[in-house]
Amino acid sequence: MRPSDPAAPAFVQLAAHPLRWKLLTELATSDYRVRELVERVGQPQNLVSYHLRLLRGGELVTARRSSFDARDSYYHLDLQQCAHALTNAGTALHPALGLAPTPPLPLSPRPERRPAVLFTCTGNSARSPIAEALLRHRTDGHVDVASAGSHPKPRIHSDAVQVLREQHDIDISGQRPRHLDTLLGRRFDFVISLCDKVREVCPDFGDQPRLAHWSIPDPAAATAPGPVGHPAFVRTAAEIDARIRYLLPLLTLTPQEVQP
Repeated sequence: MRPSDPAAPAFVQLAAHPLRWKLLTELATSDYRVRELVERVGQPQNLVSYHLRLLRGGELVTARRSSFDARDSYYHLDLQQCAHALTNAGTALHPALGLAPTPPLPLSPRPERRPAVLFTCTGNSARSPIAEALLRHRTDGHVDVASAGSHPKPRIHSDAVQVLREQHDIDISGQRPRHLDTLLGRRFDFVISLCDKVREVCPDFGDQPRLAHWSIPDPAAATAPGPVGHPAFVRTAAEIDARIRYLLPLLTLTPQEVQP
């Protein structure tokens, strides 16, 4: 017997609130700090913080301390968790709707030109070259992708090279870090910062690229949370790869089609 008055699934209850839905849509493409979300949704900080706590309690949103200013935190929407929650909500409505979440579609670029993406971090030795390599690998050359740093290190971190070779059969051993200034004047559709520090100093690349921020700790930093050394790079590469899979569908959209 079905209950006479079944409660709506937790995801539906969370996402149905207009402000929480707005927060989810803002976080779907970029990580933000509370004050930035306040500006984007036009609501008081105490109200935004309250609803962010509810979304965190529902395990849809996570928070990380900023490596630029530890008094700040960046909020991130777990799109994979959302996919599973939507599947569970469909099952609750009718068994036929409980379809397994499918991964994002592969890139089908517009024929007129390839989309261009720039990944940035401070040293361009770990996070941004990992992202560059994974996006190039997943799109089979259909994206013009680059990476650079505000203070590039002398060489790519050996653990980044090893993880990409072991996990994805990608070799970046011959790649060298480069400075952001070397790419000024190039056109990019997306500029994605993976480092809280570089986000504060990234130059203007013109042509109004879509700006996004992925707040990912430096796997080479001793102060980063979680395991250190090679395990930290494995975890970082996995997180970047998950984010890239959800970036792919956005790369075929025009700027007008990508919602802010």
